[in-house]
Amino acid sequence: MKSAPCPASGGRRRRASVAIRHVKFSLLALTFLLASEMAPAGTAVPTPCAVDPLPAAVESASRPTDGAPEAASGYTPKPPVRSSRAMIVAANPLATAAGCEVLLRGGNAVDAAVAAIAVLGLVEPQSAGLGGGGFLLAWNAKARRLTSYDGRETAPLAADPSDLVRLAPDDPSPPLPLTADTPASERFDALRASGRSIGTPGLVRLLERAHAEQGRRPWAELFAPAIRLAEQGFPLSPRLAAVAKPLTRWLQLDAEASAYLLTPAGQVKAVGTILSNPAYARTLKELVSAGPDAFYTGPLAHALVARAHASRGADGTPLTASKLADEDLARYRAIERPPVCAPYRAWWVCGMGPPSSGGLAVGQILGLLERFPLAQHPPAAGAEGGLPDAQAAHWITEAERLAFADRDRYVADPDFVPLPGGSVAALLDPDYLAARSRLIQDERSLGMAPAGTPLAAAPQYAVGPEIEEHGTTHLTVVDPEGNVVALTASIESAFGSFRMVGGFFLNNELTDFAWEPFADGMPVANRLEPGKRPRSSMAPTLVFTRAPDGGLGEWQIATGSPGGSAIIPYVTQTLVAQLDWGLDPYAAAAQIRVGAFNRPQTWIEDGHPTPAAALVEGLRARGHEIVRRPQPSGIATVIRAPDGALQGAADPRREGVALGW
Repeated sequence: MKSAPCPASGGRRRRASVAIRHVKFSLLALTFLLASEMAPAGTAVPTPCAVDPLPAAVESASRPTDGAPEAASGYTPKPPVRSSRAMIVAANPLATAAGCEVLLRGGNAVDAAVAAIAVLGLVEPQSAGLGGGGFLLAWNAKARRLTSYDGRETAPLAADPSDLVRLAPDDPSPPLPLTADTPASERFDALRASGRSIGTPGLVRLLERAHAEQGRRPWAELFAPAIRLAEQGFPLSPRLAAVAKPLTRWLQLDAEASAYLLTPAGQVKAVGTILSNPAYARTLKELVSAGPDAFYTGPLAHALVARAHASRGADGTPLTASKLADEDLARYRAIERPPVCAPYRAWWVCGMGPPSSGGLAVGQILGLLERFPLAQHPPAAGAEGGLPDAQAAHWITEAERLAFADRDRYVADPDFVPLPGGSVAALLDPDYLAARSRLIQDERSLGMAPAGTPLAAAPQYAVGPEIEEHGTTHLTVVDPEGNVVALTASIESAFGSFRMVGGFFLNNELTDFAWEPFADGMPVANRLEPGKRPRSSMAPTLVFTRAPDGGLGEWQIATGSPGGSAIIPYVTQTLVAQLDWGLDPYAAAAQIRVGAFNRPQTWIEDGHPTPAAALVEGLRARGHEIVRRPQPSGIATVIRAPDGALQGAADPRREGVALGW
């Protein structure tokens, strides 16, 4: 059988007042201060890392709908950035600036990623932070080695497979504050507000391991930007305010979260309000002085467990306590796993393996598309990436249905549920994908696709749902030596479990498990089990040329996105736009989003500046059930241009920026 493991290395602006403008300029100056304080004595202060710390205003905001990760936040066109030496793209300008400063003073891509994610945990607390986890893909240019690190959360050792739906196997009552009378529209938020949603955080161990193995600058130095911003304050951004607005009821369950983000009247603080977070500064100082172990043992760990065990909200609402224990934190380890590399035309496309389904699903989709002439069906010419061709969109979304069918049946934590054949090879086998691709008809949608049977093995697991991480962020870094990092991190839903401790939110990642452990009399692969890591869709991705010996050549694209299950379609569309249609990284990130899970519905982005009537009509003619809704992707891409320069692009739907020099 042909296998495909990883080959060997070969605008509108919102201004509340003149005072906010003054704060804006003072914080702009802060980026210069950070650079000067952290530069070696006697060196000139570099300026390429200056940013506008108050991002573009939110054009529109909406409550998340089925499958939508967070509230939509409008669309602000951004020019791509070109540089000759280094580049970083992150989801908030202050985080991008922090990573840029680390690069300027001699740090490498891993160092910059640590600094940037520490700031994102402060300025984008709804999406990621120390209370969550993530996946990191790192390319070491000198060693020509690709490494992937798994910092996904784990279920408590005391967990029971039915913890998300009942208090105990013999007690059918749901975890509080979820009750039988909770309206359907609030059931998920109520479940994640219970302690049963909280997994053992993995991000700190992930950063520790990646830095210990590949970092260059001292660990303590990398947290200076986040500490200073936490102490001196930063402006509450439009996106943070928009995401918090529909969730004020749940944020009020936690006294620390409420005091931080809400007014005494329970409203979200105004955009531009200066937020300081001394508790977060103290947490980071503890990680600096005592090292990462301080997060997993000792007073901070005890406080984290105590907060997870809270049995009442700040308003007296009864809550079910978490099963998280000190032992869970003390035992947690980040894992180095084999990267998943799949062939696509002239390239290798590499990503994360299970428990993330991202690298495997993207690889399957591209393998399924290999026989289709996508280059002959480019998007119609136009701004913001143009309008995708309906035939191309049909092929892509049908391939997505087939890949999601396999993902939903087979993919879970590989330490608990082995893949068919024991590795990704069977699901990425070119012959297997070629046979699966023949299910795709040019003129008719499958609606729902069947799962395949790689190696002709009888299925051992039932198909599980694709409830996935929703509060997520992504950053991409390339340093002057050509080292590359793509890091996607998450606390699952916006503001996680709504519980704040040490200045950060605790995750609700356990809701990424299938809520019911059995379906159709069979176990679900992604069911909750003690010590298990929930399946993810996070897909940090690197694309390489093929070397003459068939191995990895030179890296060409580094990308990734937040977006829950839609991360997989977001990343796939971005790659096809660049590899098949020749779009630049900004046009690929900006293009109107179209995608599908394994459902009859095909979604097309609503609120995008490109009129989509022709695409809607073309897909409906092929039997697609069209759903229009906002798609808050957060693509962050850096590419190596043909002349060797770097080009970076941040998604126009979020607050991120690219910086390079």
